[in-house]
Formats: sequence, structure tokens, C-alpha cells
Amino acid sequence: MTEIRLYNTRTRQKERFEPIDPANVRMYVCGPTVYDRAHLGNARPVVTFDVLYRLLKCLAKEKNWQKVTYVRNFTDVDDKINAAALKRKQAGDPRSLEELIRERTEETIGWYHADMDALGALRPGREPRATEFIGAMIAMIEDLIAKGHAYAAEGHVLFRVRSYKDYGALSGRSVDDMIAGARVEVAPFKEDPMDFVLWKPSDGDLPGWDSPWGRGRPGWHIECSAMSYELLGPSFDIHGGGIDLQFPHHENEIAQSCCAHPEGNFATIWMHNEMLLVEGKKMSKSLGNFFTVRDLLEQGVPGEVIRLVFLSTHYRSPMDWTDEKAREAKETLRTWFRLSQPEQPNPYGLHSVVPSLVNDLNTPEAIRGLHMLATHGEGAQLRAALDLLGLTPSSDWWCKGKEDRSEDGLMVGLGWSGNRSSDEIDLAWKLAFRWAGLRRDRNYPAADALRKAALLGGLELRATKNADADAEILDSFDLATLNGVELE
Repeated sequence: MTEIRLYNTRTRQKERFEPIDPANVRMYVCGPTVYDRAHLGNARPVVTFDVLYRLLKCLAKEKNWQKVTYVRNFTDVDDKINAAALKRKQAGDPRSLEELIRERTEETIGWYHADMDALGALRPGREPRATEFIGAMIAMIEDLIAKGHAYAAEGHVLFRVRSYKDYGALSGRSVDDMIAGARVEVAPFKEDPMDFVLWKPSDGDLPGWDSPWGRGRPGWHIECSAMSYELLGPSFDIHGGGIDLQFPHHENEIAQSCCAHPEGNFATIWMHNEMLLVEGKKMSKSLGNFFTVRDLLEQGVPGEVIRLVFLSTHYRSPMDWTDEKAREAKETLRTWFRLSQPEQPNPYGLHSVVPSLVNDLNTPEAIRGLHMLATHGEGAQLRAALDLLGLTPSSDWWCKGKEDRSEDGLMVGLGWSGNRSSDEIDLAWKLAFRWAGLRRDRNYPAADALRKAALLGGLELRATKNADADAEILDSFDLATLNGVELE
């Protein structure tokens, strides 16, 4: 039987994955705070854990798992959301702040769904919103106070970090080291600088809910603890997210969850994807290299191209997004889709990628398996493997296009539609460059003869203002006929 091994951030080693309850494999991943478009870095954990979700579902029958439950939340109560809504109100919108906040979160969730759908990500089975679980958060906070792990002060409720002896195990640092090296919020009502907020007061202009400590709203960390407990229980199998969430968010989740529910173990395996770079540098608005998923999609980069670039780097390694990687991924997918899409998926192709994926989601190794299938012309097997990795075409961009290439000082354009093989396109380029070369050498009789011969085989050659030649593959394209055309 296939063995799955996953790297557990908490133990710092690969571990054999066995679910707590084979009847229900459970995974929780921290989702977005919905105040604006998802940037490229936000998309990396989505793709990473989508591959894991697909793998678990793929192996469920073999493993006799009855179902796989995937939960990813939306944080829809946050100061950044409030600020975005307030900005609209200050710009003259007459509606209440509450109405503007609701509109902003609904709008942003819609954007997020559209952008992640474009990346080929399956939607989780449950997508809870924080505002739907305020009651559960208040109940958990009350329980933590009763057990001595939290205290109320000046309308706030704070968690006593030192009351949880294992605090810091996930990130590998002691509390004193964290105080020395971290930026912590200093407040006179804190017993300890590391204590963090579970509940904070809201004035009349901010969203708030009635609680035993006055009108207020939850802190960030308590949200995921309450939602995961309500939907997955005190113990579940996998908790995922970006490495930037390891501390303080995930460290704080563990502390409050294990103190509130000592009968459970919270998450058995913790998985974190590494950060994203752009052209070797950290993505930053000040550097001018900050962009959203939607920016790329609107620039004509297909979602599956973005996905392949992500998967080409192991999730535990920093990933560098470059324009060159995107171009290479697009050409690779164009070749793979031409070979695989006319075929019905052959499940045998999964044997080329599953052994890599069960080894801690080794997607670069799985991609090498895809290349091998393509090299051997295994289109049906390739299609099954691509489907497992979520690399399915979102549109027909791969079977039509307009490209420009330069060679020996010549600039040639080639256009086509339909499902064209790499052999057809390679031959079209050769003929187009030959025609352009004859024209440059003023050998017009030979160029005219080549143009007429090519047209009989379904390749139209034209002279244009912006290139030495413009070629169009027609529906009547005949590879055998064109292979007989003399290039010399």
C-alpha cells in the first residue's frame, strides 16, 4: 500500500501520515484576510495544499478512507478590512461602516474565488467566515479564563503565554528569546509582554459584538482555533499555511487550543510553505515588483502557467517568480496539452507522479515524471497525471496563439488555432524563416515558389510591416505535404 510521508514542522522531520480517524481525514489551512486582491505570495499556500488535497482524495479508495475534509477560513473581521471600508466612507460614500465592511468582504471573497479558480485550485469542502463563529470564540475565551490561561483587563482579554509550558515548540524558540527578538505590543494592562489579545473593545464606529467583557471583536489568533474546533474537533490531522504564519499565529493557535481542549492534540502534522521572491528579491511595493494574481491573469498569463511555475519549486524552498520561468512554463504546457488533451485519461499515468507526491509533495520530481510521459508520447497517461496535479487548461490558449521569434537577424510571426502538434509548429517555423531568408536575399522567384507550395499544404506566408514574415497555420494544414517542400 502507498505510504505518504510529510514533513512535520513541529518535529522537524518527515513522518508517515496516518489519519486519526480513517473515516474522516481532516485538514485545516489558514485562509486570507479579505480586504484586497490576493497577491502572488498569497496564492502559493493555496496551490501547495490543493495538491495535497488532490493527493489525499486520489488515495482515499486505496486507503479505505471514507472522506477527506478540507477547511480553509476567511478572516472577515480585521482592522485592515475596517480601514478599507473607512476609506470609502471618507471618500463620500453615505452608507454605514457596517454596510461598507460587508460589501468589501463579499467583493473580496468573490475576487479570491475567481483568482484561485483560475489557478486550478479546488474549493475546500468548508470555507467558514470568522463572523459566523463569534459565539464559539467567546465561549472558548470564557473557558480559557476559567482555567487560568487568560485574563480580562480594560475591555481586553489576553492569553497568558507562560501558562502553556510548550509555547515556542513549533518555532523552536523560548519565550524569553521571543521577547528579545520580536516586536511585541507594549500595553500597561498586559501581565507579560508576550501575552496576546483574544478580545479587544470596539467603539461605536467599528464592528463589534456583545460579550462578557463589553462590546468588542476577536483577536486574530482565536478565530482559527475556534473554527477548527467547531468543524474538525479537538484533534485533526494536518494544519497548513505559509511560513510567515509559524510565529506568532500558529504558535498562538497551538497554545490557546491545547489549553482550552487538553483532551486533544490540536494538529498532528504542521506543514508550512516557504516564501515567494520576484526576480530574486522579496516582493515589495517599494521595489515595484509587487503584483496580484489578477495582474498576471490580465497580462495574459494563464492560471495553469502560474501553477506550474509554483510546482516547479518544492513547497519548503523559497520560490523565485521570473518572467523567464513563466515563458518556459507556458511553452511546456502548450506541448503537454497538445499531446494529452485529445486523449481520455489513462490512470496508469499516475504511477509517474504519485511516488513523488507521497514523498512530502515533491512536485519538481513529479514534473520530471510528466516530462518523461511527454517524451515517450504517452498522451493518455500524461493527461491523468496532469489532472492529478491540477494542470488542466482553463481555455483554448494552448491550441491557438500568435508568437514572434527571431533567428539570424530575422523576425517572424506565427499564428495558429486548433490542436497543433509540436511537429506541425516546428515545420511551420522552418518554412516561415526560410521564406523570410529568401526575401531578405532578394531571391523573389524562390520565395514565391515556396509561398505557393506552402499554401497548398495549408501554411499561409505573408509579408508584414513589423516582421520579415508572418505565417498562419490554416485548418487545411497537411504535415505530409509540407514535409515534401524543399527548404534549400
